[in-house]
Amino acid sequence: MSRPTSPKPPHHRFDNPQSLSDWIKPRMPSDSFASWGVKPGTKNVHNLWLELTEGETSLTDSTPPIRTVNVVIVRIIGKDGATLIESRQELADGSVRSRRRPLSEKMKPGETPEGAVIRAVKEELGSIISRPAEEIVTIVPGSYRKSVEERSSASYPGLPARYILHSVDATVEGLPENEFYTDEEHEYGDCGETGMGIGIANQAVSVKRHHWEWVNPDSSAS
Repeated sequence: MSRPTSPKPPHHRFDNPQSLSDWIKPRMPSDSFASWGVKPGTKNVHNLWLELTEGETSLTDSTPPIRTVNVVIVRIIGKDGATLIESRQELADGSVRSRRRPLSEKMKPGETPEGAVIRAVKEELGSIISRPAEEIVTIVPGSYRKSVEERSSASYPGLPARYILHSVDATVEGLPENEFYTDEEHEYGDCGETGMGIGIANQAVSVKRHHWEWVNPDSSAS
């Protein structure tokens, strides 16, 4: 398997969400920016600030800015070749966001795809697995693929996004064979231990529950 790491994003620091808002608002269509965190299924400027602070996202200095994210996609293969997909997410604000895609996670700066796979399984499937992810995850040799997608962001309407996708096939022992859900306790657990970081995380729109189902090889998850 190829082992590139997620590059460190360009250095562009915003001291707080307000400074980010002041910078990005004039560069965005006003109606689009106003919908962030208000339109069901969207995130808010606090989420974007946390992504930037943790190095998961970078923004170009353009109008509008382009958000670049490295994402690991884990196509978990189960019984009879079925693929595990996340059907929907329940957000902390009570809204529900349709997903219909395999397990995916934004990569940290300098993180390898293998490391991101293990972390993704821990964070999104951890509430239902009983053994350490390192012991139950097997990445299929030769399955690594890298691609780039450019499209509008569903989380941040009006903000163009460039997704650098690092995809692998994998097996995970001990998962239920039928539909199931998992709870995410601390989506922004790495946001920092300062009072400000925790306070901002509390104002971000977070995922509370993931719903999963198995899709047969001849079915479409799109």
